[in-house]
Amino acid sequence: MTMKRVLITGGAGFLGSHLCDHFLGKGCEVIAVDNLLTGSLSNIEHLFKDRRFHFIKQDVTDYLHVPGNLDLVMHFASPASPIDYALWPIPTLKVGALGTHKALGLAKAKGAMFALASTSEVYGDPLVNPQPETYWGNVNPIGPRGVYDEAKRFAEAMTMAYHRSHGMPVRIVRIFNTYGPRMRRNDGRAVPNFITQALKGNPITVYGDGSQTRSLTYVTDLVDGIDRLIRSKAAGPVNIGNPREMTLLEIAKTVKGLAQSRSRIVFKKLPVDDPKVRRPDITLARKLLKWEPRVPLEEGLQRTIAYFRKTL
Repeated sequence: MTMKRVLITGGAGFLGSHLCDHFLGKGCEVIAVDNLLTGSLSNIEHLFKDRRFHFIKQDVTDYLHVPGNLDLVMHFASPASPIDYALWPIPTLKVGALGTHKALGLAKAKGAMFALASTSEVYGDPLVNPQPETYWGNVNPIGPRGVYDEAKRFAEAMTMAYHRSHGMPVRIVRIFNTYGPRMRRNDGRAVPNFITQALKGNPITVYGDGSQTRSLTYVTDLVDGIDRLIRSKAAGPVNIGNPREMTLLEIAKTVKGLAQSRSRIVFKKLPVDDPKVRRPDITLARKLLKWEPRVPLEEGLQRTIAYFRKTL
């Protein structure tokens, strides 16, 4: 498909801003929509000098209208960390429900493809490891994390309903733990927490005994996977993530070593419903998209640590 004009909700966020960079680099005109609840203009200020880039400050749960044609609508707006959706549980649910509805409506009106940012959190605290796209998950709908998990599950259901009812071309990407420059220091997720604490010389906080696992994908690998998915014929969902599984304690020790930090590692009580394992089965991505991650963890962490050194 030819993508000349792309709209990205959450375009001032961590992932959204990298997608703006990517599609501008592909020669597209890009419209970023963001209410700046968790996004930041600092992530996209380098783009304002580009005449092909436009920014609209707006909550995507409100009526969304953009003049002119659109080839692709990417719905990437949402709080995305446990701290965020603990602070804003209702906005998190609304952007997954009303925001998805508004973005789908815009795509339908423009005859555009719709791409949804879903998440590995749809698998909840999985009883299957690694997690394939066929796994329905193990989610606590009334737990504190449920607002994010269920918002994304509902967003997937609505996206497929538009696909089946209106013949709309859709793509659903299930994003696994991603890290890189432009993450917020107070994001609340493991990598920014560990890096900020290590660089400041503060104790590095590991929750539980640190045996729970995560699989970390560098942001450029994720963007490449999303681009390949959009240009494929797969409606989705497709897992995009790194099958290299590590314990959180191993990740904390790796960050400490790369940051040359003298911080000590301390342990705190495990949060409610914190997933014990997280590892993508990327068989589908390898088969359909010819994709797999390329940036080694240590290299990606070095780049991310360098970014955090500048911002601290």
